[in-house]
Amino acid sequence: MKSLRNTFLLLIAFSIAMGYLESAVVVYLRTIYYPTGFHFPLVALDTPTGIIEIIREAATIIMLTMIAFIAAKTKTQRFAYFIFCFAVWDIFYYVFLKIETGWPASIFDYDILFLIPVPWTGPVLAPCLVSLTMILFSLLLVFHEDKIVLRLKERISIFAGSLIIVFSFCYDFIQYAISNKIALNRNSILSSMGNFVPQNFHWWIFVLGEMIFLFVFGRMLRSKQ
Repeated sequence: MKSLRNTFLLLIAFSIAMGYLESAVVVYLRTIYYPTGFHFPLVALDTPTGIIEIIREAATIIMLTMIAFIAAKTKTQRFAYFIFCFAVWDIFYYVFLKIETGWPASIFDYDILFLIPVPWTGPVLAPCLVSLTMILFSLLLVFHEDKIVLRLKERISIFAGSLIIVFSFCYDFIQYAISNKIALNRNSILSSMGNFVPQNFHWWIFVLGEMIFLFVFGRMLRSKQ
């Protein structure tokens, strides 16, 4: 148990450092592209710059995956450590942005969350709620690993809930792309970002994904008892 606590402390330190690094990169980008303050529509990125940004995002996921593999001793721990680091990184990214720039002014301010495979957008509150769920889920998985079995049904539910939540972030842009007959290829997506303004975050889709997670969470607690 002491070893697990120490591992989590090291993972927290790593993830907080990553959160600061990510916020620093975003501060530089916003200073260059949004000197008067971050806003929608986004500045359309040229293809080379956009590809660099997409690869940078992919690199952060690879880093989080590798630290989970290094720290873990079992497959369950690998998954748990990955989602734990991702969640802590995401929360502290917003904490540091708030300290450095004063943004977001509100937890309901819209942000561009990710660019793979299409732009993800949503109020800051939404990814923070997902992160808190991931932290609780990962702690339960690791500290009660010997009492919990993730059966196929639970694994499918986790995957389905994840897809639904991702879809809730991508839905606005997908609707925009369909309405404006924008091809879903990299060049078209990057060039169209200069006209895209998120209109409405579909909370009902997001909540559906969260409810699936909470359902699995509840089943795991009952199985532990």
